[in-house]
Amino acid sequence: MGTPQNGISNAMERDPSITPSKLVSILNVAVLFFAAFFYLIFFHYEIEEELKKSILINTGVSFVGFIITLLLIPVGSRYVLKRNLFGYDINKKGTPQGSVKVPETLGIVVGIVYLVLAILFQYFNFTSDSNWLVEYNAALACICFMILLGFVDDVLDIPWRMKLLLPSFAALPLLMAYAGHTTIIIPKPLIPYVGLEVLDLGWIYKLYMGLLAVFCTNSINIHAGINGLEAGQTAVIASAILIHNVMQIGASSDPEYKQAHAFSIYLVQPLLTTTLALLCYNWYPSSVFVGDTYTYFAGMAMAVVGILGHFSETLLIFFLPQVFNFLLSLPQLSGYRKCPRHRLPRFDPKTGLLTGTDDGTLVNFSLRWFGQMSEKSLCLVLLVLQALACGFCFFLRYCLAGWYK
Repeated sequence: MGTPQNGISNAMERDPSITPSKLVSILNVAVLFFAAFFYLIFFHYEIEEELKKSILINTGVSFVGFIITLLLIPVGSRYVLKRNLFGYDINKKGTPQGSVKVPETLGIVVGIVYLVLAILFQYFNFTSDSNWLVEYNAALACICFMILLGFVDDVLDIPWRMKLLLPSFAALPLLMAYAGHTTIIIPKPLIPYVGLEVLDLGWIYKLYMGLLAVFCTNSINIHAGINGLEAGQTAVIASAILIHNVMQIGASSDPEYKQAHAFSIYLVQPLLTTTLALLCYNWYPSSVFVGDTYTYFAGMAMAVVGILGHFSETLLIFFLPQVFNFLLSLPQLSGYRKCPRHRLPRFDPKTGLLTGTDDGTLVNFSLRWFGQMSEKSLCLVLLVLQALACGFCFFLRYCLAGWYK
């Protein structure tokens, strides 16, 4: 997390070194994940060859996106530094690293590469009369709109209460183009009381879709503040979404249901690979900051796949740490308690450890609960909590399968 700076730098400021310091480690993790991912697709489940081919093409396109993002981030960093879009790492204040100018808003690079990949993928998978083409492009319009608004926020520093409204506007293309069902399946234990197995919510369902987009987008944005957390939580959730999609495709015999989850894979794979490229630079000690551009983009991307893939309930369980963080933040975000600009822990330059403050964030709550720790250790703890939430979701779905719905 950094403090944006504008103006002429003084002689005491240090120029940044933009290098993917964690490239090897992140590649190792990515190889392990994709090995498990492809095992499920090609060996564990019986999936149609045409669908396998589309997923494999999408993987290739996504891998190209990883390389391009890796190469473009240093280029983008030079440009944003020229425009004085940089900050100082507050969690390293009082150390030599705290005086380094860190380029801000590098999420714009990730967002642009992602959009180009997603648009080009249409050439390989969709035809002009495809039923999914309209909703696919509506999803991309939402994501593009959110990238634009996120970049505006990074440059103009929009107030918190206005930030809450931005995703509402960005979600409009999807809400207007959505032609899917507006029904929900009533849980089996409640059918005797409701008297229906399927309930049509009509416009209320679209309102729910809009609120989900607002929540997902802002929840990534406020669960932030330490090196690697924004990109790290996105990578964990995106990985869980991919595994969930493959499991649902493999377990279903409904072609439309399979296509809905394949649609999700096509949008999430490039999100994961471009995010991993960003994480190579953003992991502790970070040489770039992702900015609100990235958090808005990532949140909206996951929201649209949850909506169009029809697994919004599952997505919310994946987002359990973000839900808890939001509940902790409500008193400050609503104005009931004073809300400082940066709700960050206190850093002790002598010990290099962070101490939790009274601010209502999961970052500070974790420090108050587990005690002082380094920034890197804190990020790992939070990402483990994120992974446990995703694991809990899979366990819950397994336990409730056939009984709940």
